[in-house]
This record gives sequence, C-alpha cells and structure tokens, in this order.
Amino acid sequence: MLIDKRMKVKERLLLKDEIIELFRSLKVEKEWSFNGYKPSQTGKWTHSYHRYPAKFIPQLVEKLLDEYISGNDAHINDPFMGSGTTIVTAISRGFIASGTDINGISYLMTKVKSTPIEPTYLQTKINSFNLKLGFLDGALNFNTNKEIQPLIPQRHIERINYWFNEDNKRELGIILRIILEEEDKDIRDFLLLAFSHILKNCSIWLQGSTKPTRDFNKKPAKPFTTLKKHLRKMERGNREFHQVISSEVIKNIDYYLRICLGDAKHQQVPSNSVDIIISSSPYVTSYEYADLHQLSTLWLDFANDLKEYRSNFIGSAFKKNNVFLKLKSSIAIETIKKMKKNSEKIAREIETFFLDIQQVFDESYRILKEGGRCCYVIGNTELKGVKIPNAEIFAEIIQYSGFKLDRVIKREIPLKILPQKRDKETGRFASNHNATSQAYPVEYIVIGKKE
Repeated sequence: MLIDKRMKVKERLLLKDEIIELFRSLKVEKEWSFNGYKPSQTGKWTHSYHRYPAKFIPQLVEKLLDEYISGNDAHINDPFMGSGTTIVTAISRGFIASGTDINGISYLMTKVKSTPIEPTYLQTKINSFNLKLGFLDGALNFNTNKEIQPLIPQRHIERINYWFNEDNKRELGIILRIILEEEDKDIRDFLLLAFSHILKNCSIWLQGSTKPTRDFNKKPAKPFTTLKKHLRKMERGNREFHQVISSEVIKNIDYYLRICLGDAKHQQVPSNSVDIIISSSPYVTSYEYADLHQLSTLWLDFANDLKEYRSNFIGSAFKKNNVFLKLKSSIAIETIKKMKKNSEKIAREIETFFLDIQQVFDESYRILKEGGRCCYVIGNTELKGVKIPNAEIFAEIIQYSGFKLDRVIKREIPLKILPQKRDKETGRFASNHNATSQAYPVEYIVIGKKE
C-alpha cells in the first residue's frame, strides 16, 4: 500500500519550480473574498460566542461544502478546530463533525458553539444563575447574606495576580464557584465559555493587543455586569442556532459531534471515513496560541505548567524538533537555509513547524475516503526579512503524503476580518502604530485530493 502511494506521488508530483510558477500565475478569485458581509453575518448563530484571533468565516466553509459535498450525509473534519467554525457549520447542515485541538479553550469553544441547547431551558438556567449572583451588583436575593468563597486556582495565583486587581479577582472567583456548582454539563460549559470571554475585558491586558501586554492605565470592566451582557448575546445566538439544527441532530448530538482535546497528528478518527477536511492551521511563529489564551488557561486550570503546555502547540517556539523526521519540501529547506543567516533559533522553529505539518497531512490522508479532499487555509508571511511561503510549502508537502494537488484558491482578505499589520522582525500581529508591514492581503486555500 505504501509503495503504491509513493509511486502515485512520483507520477504526478509538481516539483519546486512548477509550484512556484503555479502560485505566480494565480489570480485572485473574487467570489472567495466575501466582501460586503456584515459582522452580523460572519458572526451569526454561535460564531460570536468568544473572541479568537484571525479566525476564518463560516461563509468560506459553507462555500467549500457547496463546492465539494453533494447529498445529505457527510463526515467533515477539522484537525485544528480553533474557534470551531468548520465544526459549527458541519453540524448546521446535519453532517458528522469530527476534529481536534491541543488548546483547552479551543476545545471548550468548539463544544459549546456546536451544541444547541433548548432555548427556554437555557433562558431559565441563565436567569437562575444571575439571581444567585445578583448581590454582586446590589440586587436582593437569597444569597445576600451567604458568604461565597471565591474559587481562584492557587497554582496559577502569581500569574492571576499579574493580570487582575483584587476586586475583580475576588468577583471572578465567586462567579467561577457558582458556575462549577451547575450540574448540567452543557449549561456549565456554556457559562464557562462566557466567563472565559470576559476575562480580557476584566484584566489589565492591553485591550487592542493580541500579545500579552499590561496596560496600567486601563480601567478593567466589572465582571458580573460584563458577564450578564455577554450571556444575553450568547442566548440569542443559541436560539438562532437551535432553529437551524435538525431535530435528528439535536436528539443525537453525541453521534454527530465527535471532537476531542488532542494532537492533530493523531486523531481519534477511523481510516477512510472522512469526506472532506476544512481547516486553517496555525502559522509558523506567527503568535503563541497558548499565550493568547493564557487568561482562560489560568482561570479554567487547563495546564499544570504554562511552559510545558506551550510546548505541545504546533508552530510553537517552545516545541522541540523530532530528530527522526526529515523535511521533504525543497521550498521549506531553502527557506530555512535563508533564515539561518539571520536567526538560527527561528530557522529551527520553522523546521519544527513544517515537520509537524508533514505529519498532520499524513494523518489527513489516512482518515479521508478515496476521492475525499483536504482544504487548508494558509497565508504567507515574512520574518527577519525572509519571505516564508507557507502556502507554496503546503502545496509541495501535501503531495508527499499521497495527495494530488487538486486546486489552489487565491483569495483577498477583507480588512474587517483579519488584522492587517505585522512586525517584520517577529512576524506577529501588531497594533497600527507598532507595525512595520502589511499582514496578509491575500491567503490561499490549498486543496489535496486522495485518489
């Protein structure tokens, strides 16, 4: 089987120069840019439950499904679930949705956003929750004279103290204590996700920054007031989502929703079972997802040790290389050689990232049905003056996993969807006044087909 796969690869392999020429000749496909969509459309249903940097929009997933999936039955997979866009969209269409993410908050986000809750029941639960905590904003209720011990994860207390003032820390601890008393797991997770979303507003994290930066002039929002407002928004989103989900899916959500907290390189998905993979991978050294979500990681106690937690993330500067693997992409190898002249450290990070991606593509090949496609959304970047052609490298690597390079879509990214400014030295997103370059004016959808 492996020999047959390699022979097929050799027969149709697009070599380095052919791939570079292919990308040079690509024209922007305007219909994939989704200009003109309002935030109410890109954030419909449950898609605006929680902030997430540089997430792709549901319309992109919907168009790929329209393009490649026919019939009412399909199995959709996303190895990098992130904010859950692919999974939510698959569930909305009555498809089986499977996926993984190494990030605890991404798993929680995807699970909550993809699980429809009966609207009247949810409303009753939220009202009861608000009543229990009404004393925090002066409302009278049966808890007025009851002392509630704040629940603050003590193993992370130093970092929590770093980000939160005493009043907000105590109030958040009380809220978390009441949330964890909820017996219904779906409701508890719903409340936990709302709690996670408000943490940035209630801390001294610089509000417009994706980097963990403190703003000592910031006036943090009051937790319970902020939480109640966001819960109302989430309640509306759930009601709209519930209306579009079939009764069959609602009754059998555990059958249709098959997600787990785990490694994209080793999914808990049967071989030859998936119709299409739609995913947006992390970017090489683009930013540290573990750091971006560290407030949630601290309060929800997702990790014993933050440094160890970071090391599991693909594309992380904290991840160690697998010495037994060899990079197959000649474009990636050439890029790494150029980077070594400027930074040995970043060169090693780039190599580690693409070695991880190789393994993810191998896993994609394993789980896809014959004739199935994997669609990876990726943009190019620049670090230390060296261009990192992520998309071209993806197009080359994917062939070594056994796929035919079926199609590459070039799309513009509307300004309102993705931060457009970057720091050339680090490659990370930056505020406008700190930025030194344009971010990703375009990105690509690299599509491989299993034949």
